[in-house]
Amino acid sequence: MSASSGAGGDAGAPADVGQLADAGAPAVGEVALALQHAAKSFGAVQALIDGSVELRAGEVHALLGENGAGKSTLVKILAGVYQPDSGTLVVAGREVTLHGPAAARAAGIAVIYQEPTLFPDLTVAENMFIGRQPLRSGRRIDQGAMRAEAAEIFKRLGVPLDPGRIARGLSIADQQVVEIGKALSLNARVIVMDEPTAALSASEVARLFDVVRTLRGQGAAVLFISHRLEEIFTICQRVTVMRDGKHVLTDDVSNLTADDMVRAMVGRELEKRSRGEQAEPGQTVLEISRLTREGVFIDISLAVRAGEVVALAGLVGSGRSEVARAVFGIDKYDAGGVNVRGKPLRKASPTGAMAAGIGFVPEDRRQQGLVMDMSVQQNVALASLGRLRQAGFIRASSERALASDWAARLAIKYSRLTDPVSMLSGGNQQKVVLAKWLSRKPTVLIVDEPTRGIDIATKAEVHHLLLQLARDGVGILMISSELPEVLLVSDRILVMREGRLAAEFTRSEATEERIIAAATGQAEKQPADQAPADGAPADQTAADPTTADQTAADSTTPPRRVP
Repeated sequence: MSASSGAGGDAGAPADVGQLADAGAPAVGEVALALQHAAKSFGAVQALIDGSVELRAGEVHALLGENGAGKSTLVKILAGVYQPDSGTLVVAGREVTLHGPAAARAAGIAVIYQEPTLFPDLTVAENMFIGRQPLRSGRRIDQGAMRAEAAEIFKRLGVPLDPGRIARGLSIADQQVVEIGKALSLNARVIVMDEPTAALSASEVARLFDVVRTLRGQGAAVLFISHRLEEIFTICQRVTVMRDGKHVLTDDVSNLTADDMVRAMVGRELEKRSRGEQAEPGQTVLEISRLTREGVFIDISLAVRAGEVVALAGLVGSGRSEVARAVFGIDKYDAGGVNVRGKPLRKASPTGAMAAGIGFVPEDRRQQGLVMDMSVQQNVALASLGRLRQAGFIRASSERALASDWAARLAIKYSRLTDPVSMLSGGNQQKVVLAKWLSRKPTVLIVDEPTRGIDIATKAEVHHLLLQLARDGVGILMISSELPEVLLVSDRILVMREGRLAAEFTRSEATEERIIAAATGQAEKQPADQAPADGAPADQTAADPTTADQTAADSTTPPRRVP
């Protein structure tokens, strides 16, 4: 890519992005953006070797690849965050150089990230027009004009969102709509969506897809990044696959199967692992009795045995993660108790939980599971410092030996163990969190959304690891919103609804339909002394094509209620 933007006289020089604002929008089917042979290195690490993607107006184009394939680097080049070392970027038929995010916005490119960052104390309209508010006489902000334009944009999108409401408290889905509205207010012709559905419920995903279809119908070019292949088949017309920093495939979605896409991503046939036979569970290692935290969860009782995987399923907000945090001692609870191997666990004490043999892999690995500025080896050793300490000191060589052992066992991909863990892909970061706890040889392992945001091949590795841990006698309590994962990995499934346990299934009894019915209160007409059945929208992810065929067969036995 050229080092600087031309001013317009030289036909071979890149266009100034300001000129693009005056250029007409590409007609439907024409190329809106083309990144060709982009490369980007960070020191000795080549993050992107040959990044190429072509986006057409009126099309939703998928970008697929394993963690570490170069997708994030490519997106940051399009966003103007990174400048490539080589390659060309053509927008609306003109070669451009993006010197920063402002230049990308001026070129009509908008990026919608998985977790938008709005100003919480400003209104929706103020967030959409921040830094470029319409003015009236006396250079005062014209709130009426701003809200009217925001309302018109939301009307175009078919979303009933109040421009005058404060952003604080908006769901992730609504925040994403605000970001999309901001992009439209900037006349963005290319909209990049980076894993927008990772934190959304099924109903929110359906609404987002309606918005994406509206954008497509209005002639926008949409780049859609997701690890969920079923979403690609639902919303996208073409797909580009990257592997090891290189472009390997671009084709119409209609020409490909899920296996074709997986094969392109991983460079080989992905081994189809069935669950296999698990040994008979042993003694109870974790017992939760009538655990209650007012307003969050009520009367939760369950047991996990050695060598058993017990899943907590349910809608987002049903209280599953909060139960896990209370068991591990992060949050306090008001009543009830927890026993580990028959001994009472001290309340609100993570140190006590660790000493009792509990490990906890949290839902948000970046904020709660890792210290992002610390090295890979330091993060692996964090939960084992007492064992590594000698004469009051922690030797780097001891950390390195521990981390090297577990990195090899879990096949963690890294450049150097002394590199910050932030340099690893999402899947490898998750493996570091697992290594941190597995190095303590836990009796009970609690995993909250263990495969969120990681690619298909790494997801299969994590599933295999959890099943191997169960075979080795570890009791596992797993929280997951991906029902194919729940059905594949679990021995028993407990469903939570509105802070209460609503149903229990054995693996042979469970189906996706039954779990959803229990989670939404629609399992059956319930007697008055049981949980109310005041339905709620389903919150389940559609089956992953790589695992759906492995889920349990349908059963006609009604679900067993949890006392």
